[in-house]
Amino acid sequence: MAKLVLDIKKAVEENAAEYFEKAKKAKKKIFGAEEALQRSMKKLDELNKKQEKISLEEEKKKLLQERKKEWYEKFRWFFSSDSFLVIGGRDAASNEIIIKKHAEKNDLVLHTDMAGSPFFVIKAKNKKIPQSTLLEAADAVCTFSRAWKLGLQTTDVFYVSPEQISKKTKSGEYMGKGAFMIYGKTNYVENKISLAIGITKEKAIMAGPLNAIKKNCDKYVELKQGTVKVCSKAKKISHKLDISGLDEVIRALPAGNFAIANFLSEHTKKPAQ
Repeated sequence: MAKLVLDIKKAVEENAAEYFEKAKKAKKKIFGAEEALQRSMKKLDELNKKQEKISLEEEKKKLLQERKKEWYEKFRWFFSSDSFLVIGGRDAASNEIIIKKHAEKNDLVLHTDMAGSPFFVIKAKNKKIPQSTLLEAADAVCTFSRAWKLGLQTTDVFYVSPEQISKKTKSGEYMGKGAFMIYGKTNYVENKISLAIGITKEKAIMAGPLNAIKKNCDKYVELKQGTVKVCSKAKKISHKLDISGLDEVIRALPAGNFAIANFLSEHTKKPAQ
């Protein structure tokens, strides 16, 4: 029980005034303590949210690292809207590997007349390759060729069978790494620039023609030729796809500058900007 101590040398009014002042000071201290407590609680909440975000990012990164990568992920790759695997070279060395080790009977090999372009191979797996897959592969060849960097919307793309490709040249001629001779008829096919990047159900980052990515990815970002370097767009793309693999995003895209055309989540079926 609180005790009230009075100074008998002072009048009742003076004692009352003194206690009134003490009460005012105590009230200010309580108010200040409450404000300090609220600030501390707010700061603690912000720190907890930050820690949760860091933990979530670390978990996403860990999942990407722990996922066992498929053999084709060392190349450019995507699954067509008809579920055919399509692989492409990243450079002269991977072009060489794709043609020598992974182009098999009944597959189709696509290339362009433009120097420095990748070879792409549609893996048939003893099935007839539909026209829709052929067109998507042609779009990929165009998109990952120098056409993207040069700002072109199309280029000459042709396809042949693996048996038409060889390292054999005329006497005295030499074929460098990643270069091949094409023998027989070449079949030219319509194509256009078309690019999207998405995340598959297996948490793999897949880049390729828009229709193929829409079919195989729940979330994806459609890209177009632009004025911003890929390293500047990679963070935003990663955020849109809810992943932490900046290097993987950069590695999956062609050389050149970009702009984001659209972001869509298949969960909503609506564009989300």
